[in-house]
Amino acid sequence: MWKDRGYELWSEHKGKLTGLVAGLLLGIIYLIAGFWDMLVFAFLLAVGYWIGKLKDRGISITELLLQGWKKWNDRWKMFR
Repeated sequence: MWKDRGYELWSEHKGKLTGLVAGLLLGIIYLIAGFWDMLVFAFLLAVGYWIGKLKDRGISITELLLQGWKKWNDRWKMFR
């Protein structure tokens, strides 16, 4: 009974459960380490998620950084 119900909850409310667990973990980190440490930790988690998402899509991180660098240089060329 619990096995079927757990699968049903996960399949229907995956985002809500993931957000709940993330909020719980960040709340515990906030209580233990403090507000700014928690924000740094959350930022590092977001960067890790973003890099993992790029890898899942098959996008090379170095290629993405090189494209960004070229756009940055072209944009600020007129100030040189």
